[in-house]
Amino acid sequence: MKRQIHKINAFNKPIGRLASQIVLFLRGKNKPEFEPNIDCGDFVEIDNVDKMMLTGKKIEQKKYYHHSGYPGGLKIIKLNRLLKENPEEVLRRAVFKMLPKNKLRKFMIRRLKINK
Repeated sequence: MKRQIHKINAFNKPIGRLASQIVLFLRGKNKPEFEPNIDCGDFVEIDNVDKMMLTGKKIEQKKYYHHSGYPGGLKIIKLNRLLKENPEEVLRRAVFKMLPKNKLRKFMIRRLKINK
């Protein structure tokens, strides 16, 4: 099984549609030998992440939550702040949440390379 490299330009593409396209290649669902229990996906390289498009009011309303497990440990970061600081992380989180929640997910996300 040979892994290919798919290069995608994120310029002016909605983040959700871009993430679902990336997940298709990372899982290997575009291949005829696809099986859900085997990691046969390809490498994906993304360019122009800082120029991807957001639709609706997500830029003002969307928030990412993380809890440390301790009382008062809830961390909230808004999408517009995360886009300014680290636009790659926004796309990586979207792709990570769309991958299947199993033991193969961490190996699939490693094949995602994001370039500014």
